[in-house]
Amino acid sequence: MDKQLISIKQRYGIIGFDPALDYAIHIAVQVAPTDLSVLITGESGVGKESFPKIIHDFSAHKHGQYIAVNCGAIPEGTIDSELFGHEKGSFTGAMEARKGYFEVADGGTIFLDEVADLPLSTQVRLLRVLENGEFIKVGSSKPQKTKVRVVAATNVNIADKIAKGKFREDLYYRLNSVPIHIPPLRDRRDDIFLLFTKFATDFAFKYQVPPLQLTDEAKAELIRYSWPGNVRQLRNVTEQISLIEKERVITKEMLENYLISPTVSNLPALVVNEKDAPPQFFERELIYKFLTDLTKEVAELKTLVNELKSSKPRLSEGKTVEFIDYQPIDVQEETEEDTFEEDQQTQSLSLIDVEKELIQKALETFGNNRNAAAKELGISERTLYRKIKEYGI
Repeated sequence: MDKQLISIKQRYGIIGFDPALDYAIHIAVQVAPTDLSVLITGESGVGKESFPKIIHDFSAHKHGQYIAVNCGAIPEGTIDSELFGHEKGSFTGAMEARKGYFEVADGGTIFLDEVADLPLSTQVRLLRVLENGEFIKVGSSKPQKTKVRVVAATNVNIADKIAKGKFREDLYYRLNSVPIHIPPLRDRRDDIFLLFTKFATDFAFKYQVPPLQLTDEAKAELIRYSWPGNVRQLRNVTEQISLIEKERVITKEMLENYLISPTVSNLPALVVNEKDAPPQFFERELIYKFLTDLTKEVAELKTLVNELKSSKPRLSEGKTVEFIDYQPIDVQEETEEDTFEEDQQTQSLSLIDVEKELIQKALETFGNNRNAAAKELGISERTLYRKIKEYGI
């Protein structure tokens, strides 16, 4: 193996010998000396955050600042101010002028993680920076120059966002001057056991316990499993086993208790038996998705009931409105309608309570680390921020 490649892996904590991974590192080093924008793609948990650092450290910008920005974690109302700065009095609470990241990082590198979450208005501002090296502070009309290397990353298909009108096509081509794709762990089968061994050794040292060992069957299961959460999931599972299991030799059956079953993950959340899996490993993302969808359906039912109530003058003289597969409901009978609506409101409130409790538990588990809590819940940090504000957590 190339000595430089080995050195880079050691320096940035990149583990594995997969050719696709090595190629991604090679591209990062090759493009670093240029001023081309780079778009890093790959699923959540594959380790995309190491590559902007490689590009920065091997570039002419290495003596400037390196700033990493999680675009999905900043509320839409403040993201322009965070990125480009603002003038005093430009909005309520702007007590003084503030520099944005593009001004602070002048001569350095900005890493825009989750770039697909940027609002369209912010995308226009970013496009101007990429095209002309100019930005305008919020509340100002004076353009300012900046020489910043932009590296972006996303775990979603931006082509789908473009088709839905949620991402500018011209910005995509500007960001994607040089694409770098990080392969998912399921495409790096030969690296899985190597990663597990490294993590097991690290956690044995951290928690002062003997390192884990796998039986042959457990090793085969480890490699066979699809790892939807990629390297991050493998690391978390290894830490959980290191802490919880008293036995240091892990069997296939023991390992399976810590893995999300493909058959379970395909079932609706309502029929998943939580007793069949350890509570700490239950699929919270499925629960959250189910709660969100069900809350939306309840809201739609409330709207329907309100529409029926407002249409009573046209349905007088004892006429009824029939719902398919349900008994007819007499719109004139206020008590039945009121009871139905009240039941839906109560159900909606109970779902909100459960959602609030899930968020609170995730925040407690990760010491109020919103980024970690959002990943555990399977939502973006921006969504988590909005929910925290909405529920007053």
